[in-house]
Amino acid sequence: MGAPAEISVVLADDHNVIRTGLRALLEAEPDLRVIGEAADAAAAAKLAEDRRPDVLVLDLQMPGADPRRDIPRLRAAVPGTAIVVLTMQSDPRIARDLLRAGAAGFVLKQAADRNLGEAIRTAAAGGSYVDPRLGGEMAKLEADPLESLTDRELELLRLIAFGHTNREIGEQLFLSVRAIEVNRAKLLEKIGVETRPELVRFAIANRVIEPG
Repeated sequence: MGAPAEISVVLADDHNVIRTGLRALLEAEPDLRVIGEAADAAAAAKLAEDRRPDVLVLDLQMPGADPRRDIPRLRAAVPGTAIVVLTMQSDPRIARDLLRAGAAGFVLKQAADRNLGEAIRTAAAGGSYVDPRLGGEMAKLEADPLESLTDRELELLRLIAFGHTNREIGEQLFLSVRAIEVNRAKLLEKIGVETRPELVRFAIANRVIEPG
């Protein structure tokens, strides 16, 4: 499926100066047309649902925004709209997580003048775009499953693998039992296992703990 002859775009960023600059940048391209602007997450969602743009350009850090929550909701509500995330955050783990959540593109603001138009066209055509500076780092994450874990998650992985109860882990990490339960479930999902024996095998295979 190719991109439409004219691609409609909604811009969502809480800084008016940035939105103005992005609009000027995109409207200088003959195939891109900005049909709306939003300054917060709620307004962006409403505008996307009302106007059904081909692409929504979404700032990662707008007031009220939680991209890991908002992107799946927007994709469900407006399935015909592709989402391109625009951000100053250059952490490849964030890019990977948001692409997994349903984003079609991840562009660094500092390179928007070079890459945003291409990202929008790629997303509108049904493809996926990642800022070139992050591509190699994301490949490393896929090659090393531990790269995706935070220091706290690694510690939690060790403690679970060693057989500590949720209460014992909570005491060591200064968290409630409920918080440990939630974080434990997220960790299992993140590393792609369902049971503690599978988690132990993962920990041994990746040298987080030694056998026995």
